[in-house]
Amino acid sequence: MYAYTLEEMLVSSNDISKGNCECRISIYFRTFNFSHSCVISGMLLSTDLPMLQDFLVIFGLAIGVQLVCHRFKLPAIIGFLFTGAIAGPHLTGLVSDTAQVEIMAEIGVILLLFTLGIEFSFGSLMKIRNAVLIGGGIQVGATILITWLIAWFSGFSHAEAVFFGFLLALSSTAIVIKLLQQKAQIDSLHGRTILGILIFQDIVIVPMMLIAPLLKGGDGNIGLDLLWMLLKFVAIGGIVFLSSRYVIPKIMTLIARTRTQEIFLMSVITLCFAIAWLTSSVGLSLSLGAFLAGLILSESEYSHQALGSVLPFKDIFTSIFFISVGMLLDVGFLYSNAFQVFVIFCFIVLLKLITGMSASLVLQLSPKTVIMVGLSLFQVGEFSFILAGIGLKEKLLDENTYQLFLSVSVISMMFTPLGISSASAWADRILKGRLTKGFNRLGKHESVPAETRKWLKDHLIIVGFGLNGQNLARAARAYGIQHIVIETNPDTVHREKKNRIPIFFGDASQEEILTHAEIKRAKILVVAISDPLASRQITYMAHRMNPGLHIVVRTRYVSEIKPLRDLGAEEVIPEEFETSVEIFTRVLEEFLVPRNDIELFIREVRSDNYALFSKGDRIDHSLNRLRNSMPQVMLKTIRLRSSSILVGSTLARANVRNGFGVNIVSLTRNAQLDITPDPHMPLESDDVLYIVGPEDKITEFCRYADASL
Repeated sequence: MYAYTLEEMLVSSNDISKGNCECRISIYFRTFNFSHSCVISGMLLSTDLPMLQDFLVIFGLAIGVQLVCHRFKLPAIIGFLFTGAIAGPHLTGLVSDTAQVEIMAEIGVILLLFTLGIEFSFGSLMKIRNAVLIGGGIQVGATILITWLIAWFSGFSHAEAVFFGFLLALSSTAIVIKLLQQKAQIDSLHGRTILGILIFQDIVIVPMMLIAPLLKGGDGNIGLDLLWMLLKFVAIGGIVFLSSRYVIPKIMTLIARTRTQEIFLMSVITLCFAIAWLTSSVGLSLSLGAFLAGLILSESEYSHQALGSVLPFKDIFTSIFFISVGMLLDVGFLYSNAFQVFVIFCFIVLLKLITGMSASLVLQLSPKTVIMVGLSLFQVGEFSFILAGIGLKEKLLDENTYQLFLSVSVISMMFTPLGISSASAWADRILKGRLTKGFNRLGKHESVPAETRKWLKDHLIIVGFGLNGQNLARAARAYGIQHIVIETNPDTVHREKKNRIPIFFGDASQEEILTHAEIKRAKILVVAISDPLASRQITYMAHRMNPGLHIVVRTRYVSEIKPLRDLGAEEVIPEEFETSVEIFTRVLEEFLVPRNDIELFIREVRSDNYALFSKGDRIDHSLNRLRNSMPQVMLKTIRLRSSSILVGSTLARANVRNGFGVNIVSLTRNAQLDITPDPHMPLESDDVLYIVGPEDKITEFCRYADASL
């Protein structure tokens, strides 16, 4: 009530200054009505807080739509887009204040880029600098050039043709990054390439916004404006870099010492919004500022806690963003211009597929990665809506073209989840076609010399040179095992070739690449990559080419074991189970279970392809044996206080075994461990005693000795 009255009285004061007394009477009357409406009618939701009603409608409708999408196994983002289309002003009009929704959506984009920056770091950003500068530059430049040529030959002016190129060059950072994060592909080679191109697009939006008003021949010096923008960008970058190294870590340390979750969360949010506001105030984009704020925090030891604190808010606000995009879709206009929208949509998909693939080819990526990058960037981006608004204002777009652009853009966003989820499968289909056989040979520029290949026999083939691949190659070198590595990251290939690693560039799911690795003469193939679809394809292809090959596959989940074995894998190592093996091994060791019993149990589990844990009736015998192996004693350590009754006494005099039923097996004094302490040696303050016995007996002894566990 007070907020409403204050707002109205502020408005009335402006009107009173103009002599509008009638307005003042009306304001007081409305204030009186407001206070009584809370008590009498309960109409607050529908009359005085319309934003609350709008969000109630949005979230309620989103839950229903998401349940339907889940039933048909559709991605959640499609459900949010449909929710916006249904609730928007062009269909049902359930949401009255779309401006408020757009503000919340902008916060969602800020938090999304902020969390992405936290998960990244300056070091990670430098690793993808080629993708940012070269890949992003080629993708954006080629899109603008091709669009300009086609639009100009179609009768549009040069200014309009260039502006159309601006609109189509951008892709949806929010949607693509969200999907890659959900599929845990942001750290894959195609994920890092896509991220680099999207970062370049977020940067280039700034000069596009500066150039757009000048395309019609408006006032201003474009060269001076661009130079000024570049100087501002460098200045912001310098501030961010210095802050991440010298200022923010110290501030966050002071805040963390308060051990107050509320203050920590408020500080993280403040940092995010402050940097976003700073970049926006100098003409750069909010999302770029949010990403830089995340990079600042990524360099501190508080990044994980900050990420965990912000994630719940990010999920809510990014959901609102996708809903707000759906609200832009005018179903009536789409129905009336369905054929035209379809033709333009197909043109955009083809255009961006070509430009995205071209950028990836220049980066020397594998054919499959090239196609996956193109299929992930075919949509129109959310920042294109901002540019379209400028174009409408500057008469670069008319109303009909503007609506046409919005319809095509929203539809392209709706198809994005399906495009990304099926990108790997589509890439495989494309590469199997006759017209793409030459395309498959693009990986041969990084090959193993023929004189090396002819000596390969009974060798080891390693697919993927991540941490697992590196460790395996190191072990192979140590024991003189001939081996060869296949890797899809050209930077890794260039770097490791200098270290004389037998590595070459290629996609191991392609027959020609495996032939190049002399798979028919190989003894063992180890697939050490994190892509489950690629692992299956490599396993199938390798087994078909060499049925006698021993194939070992690393996978993330136990559910992948059976499909991979059916395709020809001899051994499948699931990471999630091996992690649990390591955990329960260490736990059982702490409980003093004999090591040979633990190892026997692990061998039984692995020999049955980990099925032992999924079938309770088959595990009972093994667990019972383990249970019987567990002793009923514990090993504890205690430190003697200066007031302890044992200080000055000896182990023999204390008669610990007969008096308390425990044994003191060793002793630490002044950081020196004594495995067999002299029973006649006097005990001292701060001695650490290692005691074996039942837990209740150890507790009783500690009370007597006045010691701390």
